Amino acid sequence: MARDTPDHYTQRAHREGYPARSVYKLQEAQERHHLLKPGNNVLDVGASPGSWSAYAAKAVGNGHVYALDLNPLNLPGIPPNLEFIQGDVFSAEVQTWLAARGPFDVVLSDAAPSTTGNRTVDTARSSGLVDMVLEIAGTHLRVGGNLMVKIFQGGDEQEFLRRFRAMFLTAKPFKPKSSRKESFETFLIGLGFKA
Repeated sequence: MARDTPDHYTQRAHREGYPARSVYKLQEAQERHHLLKPGNNVLDVGASPGSWSAYAAKAVGNGHVYALDLNPLNLPGIPPNLEFIQGDVFSAEVQTWLAARGPFDVVLSDAAPSTTGNRTVDTARSSGLVDMVLEIAGTHLRVGGNLMVKIFQGGDEQEFLRRFRAMFLTAKPFKPKSSRKESFETFLIGLGFKA
């Protein structure tokens, strides 16, 4: 199936009011690893178009989700427990914004680099994003907190998994069934941040 052809997950996402099929990757992780709990304070890095943020907002109930991206969200409506800031995570404005809203119980990131078609370049860019998210988690994640981040396979995922194991009580790779078969993305999950 061509990537521009809406598959089962894309059609389902549109029916359920999510802008992207990626929501089901987070849903699978939640069902298996229980990343999100009611009342949690959550940071979604690279949140656009907003499917993960919207799902997390439902999952945490009376908790709060803070979404961050260079691009705007594309949600039909912003849940009352979701706040979005558009900007560069390393800008002084965003760092002040994060410090005022953290620490976070969960950090999520489905961020992907702009791809070139050159797998070596694309995996290196993906690793750079994971490094950035780990830096954010190291600064803003609460002790005992959880992290889920996307990484392209074929790069540094084993080295990052070693780093996760040093930072978290439990660390594991996770490949959702809802990922496209041709996709070389996978996810790293860390449970129980040790600080």
